[in-house]
Amino acid sequence: MIDATVAARSDIPDSALSELIDAFDLGGVRERRYLADGLMNANWRLDTLAGQFALKRVTDASPERLQRNLRVLAALAADGVPVSAAVPTASGSLVAQVGGGAWCLFPWVAGSHVRGVDLSPALVSALGAHLGRLHVSLSRACGRGLLPGVPETIISDITTPERAVEKAERLSAAVRDKGTGSDFDQAAAAALDHRKALIFKHADRRPRSTTPQGDHGWTHGDVQYRNLLWEDGALAAVLDWDRIAVRPYAEEVVRTAQVQFGVGGVFDLARVSAFVGGYRSVVPLEPSALVDGARRLWWKRMTDFWQLDFHYDRGDFSFDELFTADEALLHWWTDRLDQVEDAFAAG
Repeated sequence: MIDATVAARSDIPDSALSELIDAFDLGGVRERRYLADGLMNANWRLDTLAGQFALKRVTDASPERLQRNLRVLAALAADGVPVSAAVPTASGSLVAQVGGGAWCLFPWVAGSHVRGVDLSPALVSALGAHLGRLHVSLSRACGRGLLPGVPETIISDITTPERAVEKAERLSAAVRDKGTGSDFDQAAAAALDHRKALIFKHADRRPRSTTPQGDHGWTHGDVQYRNLLWEDGALAAVLDWDRIAVRPYAEEVVRTAQVQFGVGGVFDLARVSAFVGGYRSVVPLEPSALVDGARRLWWKRMTDFWQLDFHYDRGDFSFDELFTADEALLHWWTDRLDQVEDAFAAG
């Protein structure tokens, strides 16, 4: 069943489309097709009199931040990073504010979204090297003044066990009050009870320092398979640049490995190591920083319930399947914490 949230996401009001045609000087739209792969933002393929484009409505970044981020793409493309630079409006802006939304347009890039576990070992290593070159290029863009300077130190928030259990209890009450007794409600209630027990059981394994190990700098923020296009055995484009931010490099490496290779409730540890090895062939990040990053992400996943926030607080069921998958991976990961960290160190 398609809920109202999904239906609303897939629609472009005719008045807004007309304004967008004028803003980007498209001449007219022959066909538009909603692309269901996106999670947070909404995307369409447009066949227009001016050519084929990808249209994005951004909902999780301010127009000002989006404009700043999109300005960087031309410099990344000049560095050889596979990106599709944003198309400016007739007034020269990279963001069109139409119908209460922020919109951006990109030339259409042919390619397919391929899950990380479906990539060959050689392409897994190549993806790691691509991420390394992306970080280097973002650092150059910062040096050219296209992004703000990087602070000398950064702090990483560590959720306390008490705060995590408080969140779990609040959501348990929301399941009882707002749930309908569905299979998902029953699974969520059981998962929350189990998670509270896990948090207390493993609290002494959480990170202690608020200062992450290793270097930090500008990062993409969401290098997952829906944001990558592959064509003829090569990476054709890295998409979705609205989450650029300063982070520990290890955080992005570990998170990318998790979303790419933590599929079906297990980690593909051989691919994790190959990916990290590819990254370290470009950026020589210390293994200790990667182990630290892996432990931090594990604890973040242990103490975070964002998919349930969307379901019960916002009435948005788009991420229900992600919760189920992430819950299975968390339990597998917790039982093999040292083994997973060894795979990151081995890379």
